[in-house]
Amino acid sequence: MLLSTAYLGNVQYYTKLISGEAEIDLWENYRKQSYRNRCDILTANGACSLIVPVLHLSGQKIRTKDVRIDWSKKWRHQHWQSIVSAYGKAPFFDHYAGAFESMYATEYEFLADWNRDLLQLTLRLLHLETQVVYADSYREAVPETSDFRDALSPKPRLRRHDPAFRSMPYYQIFSDRMPFVENLSIIDLLFCEGPEAVSIIKNSIL
Repeated sequence: MLLSTAYLGNVQYYTKLISGEAEIDLWENYRKQSYRNRCDILTANGACSLIVPVLHLSGQKIRTKDVRIDWSKKWRHQHWQSIVSAYGKAPFFDHYAGAFESMYATEYEFLADWNRDLLQLTLRLLHLETQVVYADSYREAVPETSDFRDALSPKPRLRRHDPAFRSMPYYQIFSDRMPFVENLSIIDLLFCEGPEAVSIIKNSIL
């Protein structure tokens, strides 16, 4: 099972990670407008995308592992303030916030390194001992059913039906005013459900 790197990946992404059969490909050509540099959180106005700006030359191909973060834009403060505004009153926000806040105070050169450390942090907070495996070269001959590098996409035309995943409803911070929003960033589940997050991830696997 092949995955792309992801910025605070969604619940479906984590169901693939904990399967023990997933590999992250950093050698692929970088795709814009994907979960590689964006995540979806839930705000009082509905789902909202947080996007990490990257230095990417238009029209030129670049390996995902070589993509640099664009520090000319003050995105870290904006992302963290959006997270605080969205989840400050969530049941488990205070329990986990310090670990994430320190991450947003750290400057990374490469997107892949930023995503890697956030992934390790979330796995640790979830108490998951999943070993994350990274491909040592570009994986080309991969069956479509095992290739989720683009199938887990914010673009409906690229998103592929996944018979091994079901979205399990859980408590969300704005559940008193809006219906459940499925498959958001792992931080939505973590801040809202805390230790129960792992059970929800496992029960989302068919």
